[in-house]
Amino acid sequence: MPYATTSDGVKLYYEEAGSGTPILFVHEYCGDWRSWEPQMRFFAKKHCCITYSFRGYPGSDVPTEPAMYGQKHAVDDAKHMLDHLKIAKAHIVGLSQGAFATAHFGRLYPDRALSLTLAGVGSGAGREGHEQFKKNAIETAATIRAKGVAHYTAGLATNPTRSRFKQKDPRGFAEFIKHLSEHSDIGAANTMAEYQGKRPSLYDFEADWKKLDVPTLIICGDEDEPCLLPSVWLKSVLANAGLSFFPKTGHTVNLEEPDLFNRTLWDFITLAEAGQWLPGHAMAPGASKI
Repeated sequence: MPYATTSDGVKLYYEEAGSGTPILFVHEYCGDWRSWEPQMRFFAKKHCCITYSFRGYPGSDVPTEPAMYGQKHAVDDAKHMLDHLKIAKAHIVGLSQGAFATAHFGRLYPDRALSLTLAGVGSGAGREGHEQFKKNAIETAATIRAKGVAHYTAGLATNPTRSRFKQKDPRGFAEFIKHLSEHSDIGAANTMAEYQGKRPSLYDFEADWKKLDVPTLIICGDEDEPCLLPSVWLKSVLANAGLSFFPKTGHTVNLEEPDLFNRTLWDFITLAEAGQWLPGHAMAPGASKI
């Protein structure tokens, strides 16, 4: 089984397929390396595609110490994946928790990113409700420690940001839930407490986003209510970002609408590689606004 070892000795399970310009897929809190299968199959036709599991997730090591988890570890682990595979630059594609890691990967290591895709990004990261989100995450982590990840998984089936996925694709949703139920209690609790419960707000880095000129695509389901306003805000502050809303779609956009996701991402990567994903023009002084 293939593993990449991080600088602090954690082994990360990964899978690789295809050849060509590399794409690194970074999964969400409720996912793992398997969450990107529709994208691995599609993009491996023309690209070298890598999917991996965060520390604490299926296939990868599960450290018991909470300090071994957190957003900074997640960002650096994405870099370790590229280092291990001797990849100088890649398109980095993240969903939710993985999108937070992808955004900060671009902020900290812009020279390693050909492009950034931020899907389902921003939950709990707005100016309002951020502290409450972190408190809720700490409480959820305590519940997972006490009752296990299976208890958390059962509640997810009624989450309004996931319900459209269940309605559109019952079989796909059942597989998604099954995979989540296989996660480690320790890994899930530590990730929830140390990553979700301690991550800073995206809004704290406004000056950094304005300087980040890496081609960026933001994707958001229009029924993913916690991510709507943060997605629009990121579009307004990132130097070279485009925004795509998927209609009647919730949080798990890559699995809920795989065809639309793949084609949208394909078009973006094609333009980015051609040097044609460019910032918009500022309004010229005196120009008509109608």
